[in-house]
Formats: sequence, structure tokens, C-alpha cells
Amino acid sequence: QVQLVESGGGLVQPGGSLRLSCAASGRFFSITSMGWYRQAPGKQRELVATYTNGGSTNYADSVKGRFTISRDGAKNTVYLQMDSLKPEDTAVYYCNARIIVFLTPSDYWGQGTQVTVSS
Repeated sequence: QVQLVESGGGLVQPGGSLRLSCAASGRFFSITSMGWYRQAPGKQRELVATYTNGGSTNYADSVKGRFTISRDGAKNTVYLQMDSLKPEDTAVYYCNARIIVFLTPSDYWGQGTQVTVSS
């Protein structure tokens, strides 16, 4: 059973910073990519940032220059450093991992962590 466990959400003032973490555990062959998505009330879930095995990163235009994704392969953990936070960054943030358990990759999701940016 593959599990993704997130941590690091909370309440922060505009302009502040937060760091999210997501650790994958369980029995699997490999992780091909890890990333973060978010969903604000009344909106669809959207991509925030991804990190592939080759070291490539991809960011939503709305977070470029403010958020940084990184990964510790040895710990099967992905991080999202969020700086210069804005009220519009308020959402539930979900960790995603594309994992090969047997032959083909499947998507796994964390339980979500709330990020609230408010004064």
C-alpha cells in the first residue's frame, strides 16, 4: 500500500512563507515524478509544481519566482517552499506522486493540507 503523508500547512500573513513536505512510503518499484496541486473553494484542482526523476521542474505561471519545488530521492520526499505568499494562494494543497508499483505508473494523492494566507 502506497501512502503519501503531507505536512507543513497553516495560517500565514501575506508576504510570509511556508514549507510543505510530502513523504511517500510503502512497497513500490520507483517514483517517476512528484508534485503539488491545489484546490481553492469553488475552483478546480490545479497544478502548482512538479519535479520529475530527471530533475526537471514545472511551475504554474501564478507561482513562478515565488515557489520552489525540490526533492530528496533518498527519502522519497518532495518539498514546496512558498515565499511571498498572497491571499489568492489560499487553498488545500495536495501532494501527487506517479509511482510504479509493478509495471506501469499510477497516480497517488495525499490527504491534503490547508494553506491560508490572511492578515
